[in-house]
Amino acid sequence: MSQNENIDPKMVSDEEPVVPRTNSEKEQMLNRLKRIEGQVRGLQKMIEEDRYCVDVLVQISAVNAALNKVGYSMMERHARMCVHQAVKQGEGDEYMEELMKVVQQYTK
Repeated sequence: MSQNENIDPKMVSDEEPVVPRTNSEKEQMLNRLKRIEGQVRGLQKMIEEDRYCVDVLVQISAVNAALNKVGYSMMERHARMCVHQAVKQGEGDEYMEELMKVVQQYTK
């Protein structure tokens, strides 16, 4: 059975995803966030050690890029899975509007 078959779509206001994440997806996302957490701890240590400003800024940039990658990955998954499924169920307008709002917010 494919991942998109037999899916019970939820409404936009529900707190759970329309298409639940697989254990593999959760594990991958959590691993990325744990790496970012380690980078942030490294930044804290750099500040404690009064490291050179440019070195700290480079690390901040790396953390921002890593977080953005996680966010874009989440948006892509949402569009490909949740919004796609809602469109197939005839409920796509609300989900598309919600997606566009979060894209606008995310790209500010």
